[in-house]
Amino acid sequence: MLTNIISLRLSRIFTAFVFVCFFQVATALPLKLTIKDCKNPPPRIIRTCCAFGTDLHVLAIQKIKINDVTSVEKIGSHTYLGSANEGNGILYTKRGGFIDLGHLRDQADWTAYLNSIILLNKSKGQMKLNLGIEGGKKSIDIKWETDIDSIDIIRLAGKIAYDLSVWHEISTWFGASYVPFVPERYSSFSVEDIYSNLLGVTLGIEALKSNLPFEEAMTILLNARIAELEAVNTEKETLEALEATKNIWWTNEKSLPSKNILLKHQCEAYPGASPWLIPSNNDSARPYYLNLETLASNGQKLNDFYEFQIKLNLKLAEKKTMKAYNKKILTQNDFVPLLKSIELEMQKEFDGAAQLNR
Repeated sequence: MLTNIISLRLSRIFTAFVFVCFFQVATALPLKLTIKDCKNPPPRIIRTCCAFGTDLHVLAIQKIKINDVTSVEKIGSHTYLGSANEGNGILYTKRGGFIDLGHLRDQADWTAYLNSIILLNKSKGQMKLNLGIEGGKKSIDIKWETDIDSIDIIRLAGKIAYDLSVWHEISTWFGASYVPFVPERYSSFSVEDIYSNLLGVTLGIEALKSNLPFEEAMTILLNARIAELEAVNTEKETLEALEATKNIWWTNEKSLPSKNILLKHQCEAYPGASPWLIPSNNDSARPYYLNLETLASNGQKLNDFYEFQIKLNLKLAEKKTMKAYNKKILTQNDFVPLLKSIELEMQKEFDGAAQLNR
């Protein structure tokens, strides 16, 4: 037992050493995407994400039980747009709560993609991206000074990627789905989603700032951050952590894709995200709060560089909360008040504000 503890501590010290040696640099080495690669944005969901809970049943297939968990030793190397080498799933950390590695990697990749496409169009000073349909037609208009610093481009890419991830949570809450006729509200604003998304953006930014190729940098950074967040070592420990929140944060008394599987939701997205930790008298670990990069190097708001527009489809536009806004087109500037409205809606649906407390 003592040998294992010493080995784990040495491993974390070594990881931290590697982090210091390779990532305290200011020279950006972008992901090498071709013009052809940039013409087609990644799918909104690149990797299959995870259902929060244990022994979850799928409607009409009661014999199948879903446990989407992973462990430190299975994380594997990072590959842009995913690969079989990635051991994705939910992992519990003592300082960062539950981490969905699929969500994390997706947002890192979206940050890398947006950084690449802005760099390819840098001399133009502007560009427009059409990003398909998710609760409505999505598009982004971006404008910048042609002498913009490469680090500011990376920060801008991260901010846009994060806004896209927040819209995914908002749209699925109101009934949008990636697969037709399969509702995703059962996973909308799951307690690990927002934090995992912002962690992915944060690591993506750090990887793009490093002097290593993106995938290599992401692999090292991810392992270093997971160690810093004090991840548990085994799948069994993550399953035990999930069980500790059963019938408090989630239930398996309902079958997927029921919206009643999640009993609590995490809506805190701006200006950053706090992890949800399991209360423990024996654990003095400090929560690892994540801040969203919002400013360029000259102090200008990154939000001023772009407008993310969603032309709402009829289904979302007719939702009660949306109708209160009396808008057919939303932008990222609507997200904060909209999240507050969603919280109020959740309070009513889950029998009062107590359901939103940890």
